[in-house]
Amino acid sequence: MNIRLSEELKMLKEMAYKFAVAEFTPHIRECDEHEKYTPEIRKKAAQNGLVGAWIPDTYGGAGAGILGNAVITEELSKIDMGIGLNVVAACFGCESIFQYGSEDQKKTWLPPICAGDWVSAGAFTEPNAGTDVAGYKTRAVRQGDQYVINGNKMFITNGTVCNFMVAQCITNPDQKKHNSFSLIIVPADAPGVTRNKIRGKMGIRSSDTAEIAFEDVKVPVANLVGKEGKGFYELMHFFDTTRVMVSAQGLGLSEACLETAVKYCKERTAFGAPLGSYQLTQKKLAEMAIMIEALRGLVYQSAALIDEGTPDYTLAAMAKFYSGQTAVFCANYAVELHGGYGYIDEYACQKWYRDAKILELYEGTKEAEIMTIGRFLQTK
Repeated sequence: MNIRLSEELKMLKEMAYKFAVAEFTPHIRECDEHEKYTPEIRKKAAQNGLVGAWIPDTYGGAGAGILGNAVITEELSKIDMGIGLNVVAACFGCESIFQYGSEDQKKTWLPPICAGDWVSAGAFTEPNAGTDVAGYKTRAVRQGDQYVINGNKMFITNGTVCNFMVAQCITNPDQKKHNSFSLIIVPADAPGVTRNKIRGKMGIRSSDTAEIAFEDVKVPVANLVGKEGKGFYELMHFFDTTRVMVSAQGLGLSEACLETAVKYCKERTAFGAPLGSYQLTQKKLAEMAIMIEALRGLVYQSAALIDEGTPDYTLAAMAKFYSGQTAVFCANYAVELHGGYGYIDEYACQKWYRDAKILELYEGTKEAEIMTIGRFLQTK
């Protein structure tokens, strides 16, 4: 498959990288140390068409498609994955609104996100259920023209900074598990919503993560996304798409690790010769480069297939799995090649090492991706 980028996407790629260099670089250390969210950068990014770039221009987006969004994510993640996440995940949860929402919902909720005025969140994971989506407990009981929601959500990206969230709730408890859920739009300022920021994360510390509680939260039935009882399947489709964005994060971070490691190995001398002249060093750099090129193919191809209307969600699961593996591998080697310098915060390697691990955990653990791929192989 030809996955060469068009001239337009090459320009988008270059613009996104230059934006990240100019806007992220001065704030990386402060945001990491103080777990500081970056609304000003998000708003500037929106002015440049980098927020919700996959959303069609009909709803305020740049219409760059999933591949365009992957390219943006890749380039932002080269500079800082956490701040980059504040940009590309400002629309997190909106994928379901676009895929299943009514025309009125799309026109109401999507444009303010693309403009940088609002932030959305996907309120899915719960304290005792992550990958086990069918184990969610949050209930939404219909009373007249409203849903009354009670429950708790955990590890919610944008949780304390969002204007609204798309929440997975049990609406049909008498149905079989997979037919009991629904996705519902919940305004973040609705009475009964409590949001607490989670602090002390190992990596992506500038990204906001929260615990959310719903206590008799009332929202209109009109906020139902798609069909009642179909939320499980809608959410699975949501993850099939967003896995590509996460995979692109790992691609960008891995590229940064390799570029920095190559530069260091050319400059650093050991035993009277450049570090890069030694075969063991070359082996590490070569392995990083090979994995990155393989990952790029998976990311770009899975994104392009979605844009073409012929998605391969097993390929997207492969990209997600290999992205985490590649990022952790490359970050580890970058630290090792920098030696003691890689272990101190004067160099970016230690931060990349901390950031990389989340790629094996969120948006579906690596074990979940293996299950997806393994099951598909046995249906052939």
